[in-house]
Amino acid sequence: MFVKNQLTELTIEDITDTGEGIGHVDGFTVFVSRAVPGDTVRARIIKVKKTYAIAKAEEILTPAAGRVEPKCPVAGSCGGCQLSYLSYEAQLQMKQKKVEDCVRRIGGFPDVPVLPILGMDNPYGYRNKGQFPVGGANGAILPVLGFYAGHSHRIVPTKSCLMLWNGHEKILAAVVDYLMKSGAKPYDEETGKGLVRHVLMRRGAATGEVSVCLVVNGRSVPKPEILWESLQQIDGVVGLCLNVNTEKTNVILGRETLPLFGSVTITDYIGDVSFVISPTSFYQVNPVQMKVLYDTALSYAGLTGNEVVWDLYCGIGTISLFLAKHAKRVIGVEIVEDAIIDAKANAMRNRLTNAEFHCGAAEEVVPRLIAEDETVKPDVVVVDPPRKGCEKSLLETILSMEPARIVYVSCDPATLARDLRILADGGYRVDRVQPVDQFPGSVHVEVVSLLQKMSNTWERTITLDVEMEDYHRIKNRTEVTADATE
Repeated sequence: MFVKNQLTELTIEDITDTGEGIGHVDGFTVFVSRAVPGDTVRARIIKVKKTYAIAKAEEILTPAAGRVEPKCPVAGSCGGCQLSYLSYEAQLQMKQKKVEDCVRRIGGFPDVPVLPILGMDNPYGYRNKGQFPVGGANGAILPVLGFYAGHSHRIVPTKSCLMLWNGHEKILAAVVDYLMKSGAKPYDEETGKGLVRHVLMRRGAATGEVSVCLVVNGRSVPKPEILWESLQQIDGVVGLCLNVNTEKTNVILGRETLPLFGSVTITDYIGDVSFVISPTSFYQVNPVQMKVLYDTALSYAGLTGNEVVWDLYCGIGTISLFLAKHAKRVIGVEIVEDAIIDAKANAMRNRLTNAEFHCGAAEEVVPRLIAEDETVKPDVVVVDPPRKGCEKSLLETILSMEPARIVYVSCDPATLARDLRILADGGYRVDRVQPVDQFPGSVHVEVVSLLQKMSNTWERTITLDVEMEDYHRIKNRTEVTADATE
């Protein structure tokens, strides 16, 4: 139907999880970069497959409602902020619709309340973590730091990012200066040669502490004191370390981290709970919305201080310890050993003796511990899986535990909806679904869902009626507030 470099006109109807607009020409699907739902565009075909084509928007014939000029100078070429062409209000509307569509179509829940999305007052400067690939090998005059272009490992050079905290650009400049003075060579993905692969920086929002980590193809770098001297002039920097990654892989971080100067870790707080965070720790990148997310999860857990809570996919214990101050006992399970070590250290740091952590697959750890001690049977289960959602065996394990409530935190509405259907078919009522905008500028959205164990059909009908009343009351209040502020 199409040939490469052909121009075509089409209207964008939807957007992919990686930010491409989706349109159709005579029923044939076309994925269009730099286009958002509602746009009518003239696009150039880049690649043609059997069932779809890939194109790039060359002209916006009719802009979508909410389309704006991006603030970022590398928007469109950088693969990071796919929704930079939309106003923040339009981004929130799109994410709200995305969650609603997944819950309705994939989950098959036409009546479950999807509450109005919780957005940010300021959708810029929120990220506490940045990772920048390093390029400029093969005789380039200057090293290059930036972000990958969409669907490629071509580096788009940049000196700063609007989504990171003020001050990070000084770190990038210090690294470029160091590479030039030290002779440390950028890594070349094609040949596997060179040394410096990525620059990783993390900041504790509550403490202001900043760590800098060079991801390297080796175990040392030349003259690191040059970089450390520059970094010490930057507010908040507490340490410089190396992460060893000698594999020919797209995975950014290796398993081993080596200290160079200062501290390898930083400290941050969620509420009044402190956490020690290393370069390899999983920690939410948006501290403002992380608190919103966890407050919502805490509210849904309905803790009175007498409950046993299981936190599955617990990571370094962020949700576990946040809940532990309100529960009788919290048991976290995580398959990554380093994360469990961090979680135990964080529990000791906060003197939370009612939180314990176990390493292993939850579907194996949970039955064993319950068989050994019936008192650990949960009242509440919290689950926060990766994007692919829960393994079916884990969902079956949760159902066998029969908790009164399940709080499901998800970063992918589609896999969430799939898993909610399995849990609902297993005897749970999905009470409500709350989207939280954790990643302004991107297509991604976090969601918190509450499920309750059903005892009979009568209870399900009565409670759902009450929840629908709450939903419509909140929705109406939100719409009135929005009207009043326009």
